[in-house]
Amino acid sequence: MSYDLMVFDPDAAPKDRESFVAWYDKQTEWSEDHSYNDPVVSTPSLQAWFREMIQFFPPMSGPHAVDSDASEVTDHSVGKTVIYSAFAWSVAEQAYNKMRELAIKHRVGFFDVSSDDGEIIFPLTP
Repeated sequence: MSYDLMVFDPDAAPKDRESFVAWYDKQTEWSEDHSYNDPVVSTPSLQAWFREMIQFFPPMSGPHAVDSDASEVTDHSVGKTVIYSAFAWSVAEQAYNKMRELAIKHRVGFFDVSSDDGEIIFPLTP
């Protein structure tokens, strides 16, 4: 079991919680026609988030994968409008703080998947 968080394209996701959760469920069916380990398929803002996030939590697969057993190595699943990251529980607090911080910085949405009433953050409109 992992500690899971997700960032998303705020223009693609519904704003109300019930619709958002249904949209999230659809996204995590992983039915898009591409591999889920290369950020090139994602939006520019999610790609920017990914480039910075992997400096702290490198991917275990894909073109940027690292060969390491470090607990920070993370399973990032990259879709067109979402990036779902599965972290080791030992880095849960670090992962939550960094992922949320970078989501705000890169103006993408943030969803705390592992919480029963997970926080959903949409960027503030300028």
